[in-house]
Amino acid sequence: MNEKEIQLNMNKSIEATQRSFNTIRTGRANASLLDRISLEYYDVETPLKSLASITTQDSQTISIQPFDISCLPLIEKAISISDLGMTPNNDGKTIRINVPPLTEERRKEFCKLASKYAEEGKIALRNIRREAIDKVKKEEKDGSISLDESRDNQQKIQKITDQFIALIESKLAEKETEILKV
Repeated sequence: MNEKEIQLNMNKSIEATQRSFNTIRTGRANASLLDRISLEYYDVETPLKSLASITTQDSQTISIQPFDISCLPLIEKAISISDLGMTPNNDGKTIRINVPPLTEERRKEFCKLASKYAEEGKIALRNIRREAIDKVKKEEKDGSISLDESRDNQQKIQKITDQFIALIESKLAEKETEILKV
């Protein structure tokens, strides 16, 4: 693995962590809150965003307009049983979700969830680092690179990993600030 590959893989981990952060409620309506919701549609597990147009009408309301009206009850049920803790309102054509303001206790729970997602992102980064370092050690053992080159490469890999972990930490701090903002 060269530096570009390592950075590319680590960027993918950062993006995955950011997507996880986006699914956490912050007290404002956000269409990405529904990204994790999927439902059985013609015996196939389908993400909600593939079945409906999701928009935010204002800072407190999410509107879901299904492409196929017949799946309206399925969407309503999927939202009801999800871990969002919100009740959908069905008017026969669209589903509206009122996003209530968060309580202090709920904000703290969401901060813990964000920390969990950040830790999962860091674990992914460390796994990439481990694979890259193992590859460098194997090259050293095979004799294709010297001991000094191996040490230099391992230090570069560690430096890249530290930069990406710091990036996750900063994104976590931003998300926590956003969650705790009243």
